[in-house]
Amino acid sequence: MSISVQIRQPQVNPNGTLGFHLFLLFIHLPCQHHRSVKCLQLAILLLATGCAVPPSKPQSPPLIPGDASAPSQLTPEESMAIAQRFATHAWRPFANNIRHGKDKAGILVNTPDIGYEPQSDRKGWWIPGQVNTGIPYKWGGFDDPSSFDTAISNGCSGGDVSSPAKRQADNAAVSTRAAGVDCSGFVSRCLKLPTVHDTTQLPAVCTPLPGARDLRPGDVLNIPRRHVILCAGWSNPQHTWLYYYETGGGPDYWKPGLKQAPLDALLALGYQPLRYRGMAHPPVPPGQTAKEVLTRAVKATAVAVPHPTVGEP
Repeated sequence: MSISVQIRQPQVNPNGTLGFHLFLLFIHLPCQHHRSVKCLQLAILLLATGCAVPPSKPQSPPLIPGDASAPSQLTPEESMAIAQRFATHAWRPFANNIRHGKDKAGILVNTPDIGYEPQSDRKGWWIPGQVNTGIPYKWGGFDDPSSFDTAISNGCSGGDVSSPAKRQADNAAVSTRAAGVDCSGFVSRCLKLPTVHDTTQLPAVCTPLPGARDLRPGDVLNIPRRHVILCAGWSNPQHTWLYYYETGGGPDYWKPGLKQAPLDALLALGYQPLRYRGMAHPPVPPGQTAKEVLTRAVKATAVAVPHPTVGEP
């Protein structure tokens, strides 16, 4: 048996891949060796295929880091992932997690379960004995999914809705026997802040934006002493509608979720656009917009809110 194989220098193929050209110069075998030859030819073909080098993917430009003095550091992708985790967290409450009355400390608690004000536009939603999705709203709450699950398993109330009386009492109306997150607790978690920053404290760790058209995923829209939402990107090319995550706002007042609303309608309510100082971001050339973060599947879950209101009473 006599076989000669020549492998030439690597060459760039028309499709942009790097490959090797192999040639069988001479094969002469008796007929009984044909099967061996076929196996050898197949092996050489596999070798040639394995030598191909796929085209390199264009590398993303390095992120511009956030302010090192900020309480935490994160990327827009991380912020959106945290928000989505709160919105999709699965949990199973029971009857002992329902409370409509005062806790042991004398603080009035109203859980947003299915029996809470069913005729109201701010009605409750979670069902005892079933798997529910989304961590419920709790006045003054700052739970993450893990601490929330632990509290629920220990019999704590599943959320506690806000009210004018709670807003007036402020921290004195926060129940330690209820679990969940309020608007500022939710946004603080989505910014990886080590402690809750309410709507009066968030501006101290943020930078005001020149205008709302500069909003990017991970930025916040804040109304001091009222409400805060988390920007998730633009929902149309004209930048007139905005994706945002929120808890404590309609139409599902007492659970976190992704929504989209007209930017002008949000600004008319008094929201101020801010950027967290610890947020890293890719460079954005003049005249271009920041990279989208939400996937198409996540965008499809957004609830349209043509006429937004300030959520918490």
